[in-house]
Amino acid sequence: MNLRGALAIYTNELARFFRTVFGSILSPVLTTSLYLVVFGAAIGGRIQEVGGVSYGAFIVPGLIMLTLLSESTSNASFGIYMPRFTGAIYELLSAPVGVAETLIGFVGAAATKSLVIASIILLTAWLYVDYSIAHPIYAVGYIVLVAAAFSLFGFVLGIWADGFEKLSIIPMLVLTPLTFLGGTFYSIKLLAEPWRTIAQFNPVFYLISGLRWTFTGQSDVPIGLSLGCTLGFVALCIAVIAFIFKTGWRLRG
Repeated sequence: MNLRGALAIYTNELARFFRTVFGSILSPVLTTSLYLVVFGAAIGGRIQEVGGVSYGAFIVPGLIMLTLLSESTSNASFGIYMPRFTGAIYELLSAPVGVAETLIGFVGAAATKSLVIASIILLTAWLYVDYSIAHPIYAVGYIVLVAAAFSLFGFVLGIWADGFEKLSIIPMLVLTPLTFLGGTFYSIKLLAEPWRTIAQFNPVFYLISGLRWTFTGQSDVPIGLSLGCTLGFVALCIAVIAFIFKTGWRLRG
């Protein structure tokens, strides 16, 4: 494995992030703060607790997941799309760098950016909400896994997109609605049928439920099911990426 090549891609992608660090961090932090203030005040005044957990603490995992999904996908998709847009992708394909090194560089950098922002949001949430993490080691592991999963997904999205507008279609029109409908601000146990059953067909619901278990020790579905869904999504993304590099789809066209 060409570790030097992987490190070069990784550091180059991180350098791009730190050049715009103020805007990259300020936007998600302000958005999360607004969610905590508005929903905590508006809905928290009516719903004191959910499953024995204060409403403010209940929504923190969902807000973290909302940030992880959007930032991981956007960072990875933009990171691989720009070399395609500028033509630098051909230099990468001709360099002695394999699929593994490319993924370590682009996906690793995107996941690192998302984890930095998620950590800052966790610290910011403490200013508004008194929350605790029931399983801190599992929480860190699960957050890293989700960041890696959606960085892989963003990598696929960046190769699929043939224009800047397509980079925002999936995050805005698919991921964000699924996250809001996946139990970010409520437990599906509060829903009446058939909405409770319909909500269980939302894949993001299982991600939020898994992260909420690591924070509160409670979830709407078993943690094993949430973990299995996440690992399955990682495997699917890796399979798609392997196919892309094997066939050259959207890379050599």
